[in-house]
Amino acid sequence: MKQSRRYLHSIVFLLTVIFNISISLPLHAAERSEGAKSITLFAVQASNQLPPLWLIAPFITLLVMIATAPLFYHRFWERHYPKISVCLGVIVAVYYGVFVKHGLHLLEHTLEEYLSFIALISSLFVVSGGIVIKIERRGKPLINALLLFFGALVSNLVGTTGASMLLIRPYMRINEGRLKAFHLVFFIFLVSNIGGALTPVGDPPLFLGFLKGVPFFWVLSKLWLAWLVTVISLLLIFMLLDARVGNGEMKGAEAKGGVSITGGRNFYFLAVIIAAVFLDPAVIEGFPTLQELFLLPFGIRELIMLVVAFAAYKTADPEALKSNEFNFEPIREVAFLFVGIFATMIPALELIGNFAATHAAEFSLSRFYWMTGALSGVLDNAPTYLNFFAGALGKFGLDIASPADVRTFASGVNSPVQGDVSSELYLMAISVASVFFGAMTYIGNAPNFMVKNIAAQSDAEVPDFLEYICKYSMPILLPLFALLWFLFFNP
Repeated sequence: MKQSRRYLHSIVFLLTVIFNISISLPLHAAERSEGAKSITLFAVQASNQLPPLWLIAPFITLLVMIATAPLFYHRFWERHYPKISVCLGVIVAVYYGVFVKHGLHLLEHTLEEYLSFIALISSLFVVSGGIVIKIERRGKPLINALLLFFGALVSNLVGTTGASMLLIRPYMRINEGRLKAFHLVFFIFLVSNIGGALTPVGDPPLFLGFLKGVPFFWVLSKLWLAWLVTVISLLLIFMLLDARVGNGEMKGAEAKGGVSITGGRNFYFLAVIIAAVFLDPAVIEGFPTLQELFLLPFGIRELIMLVVAFAAYKTADPEALKSNEFNFEPIREVAFLFVGIFATMIPALELIGNFAATHAAEFSLSRFYWMTGALSGVLDNAPTYLNFFAGALGKFGLDIASPADVRTFASGVNSPVQGDVSSELYLMAISVASVFFGAMTYIGNAPNFMVKNIAAQSDAEVPDFLEYICKYSMPILLPLFALLWFLFFNP
């Protein structure tokens, strides 16, 4: 029965891939559910063999094409990126389905992860598309900084994805006529990534830690100072840059009013989506799963999210959709690209998981911080977090599968290595690095790509993949992350 189920889900995964090639209709699709489990940990447990190194070539190829296509072969990429992404994913899927023991089981799990990702991203995208927040002021350094700070706080309540989808349009609207590339970059830095580091709801890695046993308010109590230092530093840099832009050429006279909201009933839909995130057996003991009951590759949570998205779209205020210039193209691109990323990322994550498990004893606190961060910027930051979290627990003789061990680790225990630091510092370093470094590239965290696509749809000035890294994230973020390391993680 189980084997039949694995074959069924693997076939569905491949059919999903083929389906993505063939359709050109708008998708009610594209962030993995915060409650989803790590692909890599599952892979290490399910397979007794590591993939060959050459199998990461499809993943590297996809990243290189995402980075270079807008510069050198834009028209070709726009026309063929769905086929390219899916075909590269199929290469890896076929290898695991044919040559890897328990590979079908792994493909099944990857499909579940992808569908959870699609359900959350698409539902938040559709619901926020029916909400128009009008701030009746022009964008100025102080106004923009306050909005970014507000977005960073809100991301801890509705997640970085929810806050990004809710605020990116009003943020662009108040800066009409003066919107520059750095405006979008700092929005991604603060709202789509770093802001969500204070609660498990804020960003997927922290939610996975909560599911494993990290106390809910541990994050706030331990990370608030690093969060505050980083957010204030970025806001000061932003205000200096924004002061050089001037008033721009916004249409009409400057308004002095407050804030108006159209489509406010969609906030009820948003609340349902956020609540659905917690519908996980790891949170609610005994909660039923459609995977077990009906052999489906998605659960009740994902079903609720997609039903909410459909209802929100059908009942949306037409004026709100028109004002937001709402269409499905941004979500369509995310859906196609991330089906390839999810599939091609499997061998890379599996190799990293094995490396973390076998070398954790040799890693210092600094190594955990920088390696978790570096990999979170180019891979999925949630499984990267879990892999290094598991490695750090193993270094202290604890097991990530035991909630009691995880709570002990979070509370702080002495290292068995003389002169080493307490375990809670390791968890702090892994948590900060996985969330903050997600801002290093467009693919470090799913909201990054969504913000980029929404801005591009509005004809805003959007930096390409390489420009984002070379002009913004490396010269601005890396010195800040080095400062965090020196202040908090350099024993």
